[in-house]
Amino acid sequence: MIGWNSFIFFAAAASLCWIVGAGISLRSKKTLPAIAVSLLGSAVFLAFICGMWMSLERPPIRTQGETRLWYSFFLSLTGIVIYARWKYRWILSFSTMMSVMFTCINIFKPEIHSKTLMPALQSPWFVPHVTVYMFAYALMGAATLFAVYLWWKSSRSETADQDLAVCDTLVRIGWAFLSLGMVMGALWAKEAWGDWWTWDPKETWAMATWTSYLLYLHARPHIKDKNILFALLIFSFILLQMCWWGVNYLPSAQGSVHVYN
Repeated sequence: MIGWNSFIFFAAAASLCWIVGAGISLRSKKTLPAIAVSLLGSAVFLAFICGMWMSLERPPIRTQGETRLWYSFFLSLTGIVIYARWKYRWILSFSTMMSVMFTCINIFKPEIHSKTLMPALQSPWFVPHVTVYMFAYALMGAATLFAVYLWWKSSRSETADQDLAVCDTLVRIGWAFLSLGMVMGALWAKEAWGDWWTWDPKETWAMATWTSYLLYLHARPHIKDKNILFALLIFSFILLQMCWWGVNYLPSAQGSVHVYN
């Protein structure tokens, strides 16, 4: 059975494929080789996730480290899709850098992975809620990488509307999945704790994140200064990080129903 002790081997193989794929994308005008090698890396990473699922006899989404697995996987896929669709060569390098960084965090900060799930996590809404959120987080991460790149690029030349449109597409899809994840979370909360919404610290930061991205979507057609839009995207991503893991370090979250480790 594939356990956490095997992670370093799968992580090394996946990271190598991602790095090679990113290198090919920068050197070759053909997109297929870079896509194929990068997809191979994502497939290797997914194989480990599936192996962990079978080994733990539960979905690996209970701890911060386990959610980082899904984030690295979805972020690598997002980078591949953006590269395949819009032919931005640099995106594979940035998505690879982020995926490898979160992978390394898991290597250097191993966790104890118990097969036991507390009763609240045995709800059928738990798995789709977390995986949908992780996919949304990956899309918002890619949008933030795009915003940082375009912000840097705008200091040298005018940012094309089609470049910013890629950000808009990622945020729209990501916000839709954030909304879906929030609805699933409310259904899960009702089943597990008897209430749809309790203004728990995690829920409050989730609402702040959702609202900030919604503000971007509403402001986008009306604000001409692209620097403000880039800053709003980066600020929204900071809120997202607080919602995902930063809130766990706040004193107010110590009694939160969303702290499971």
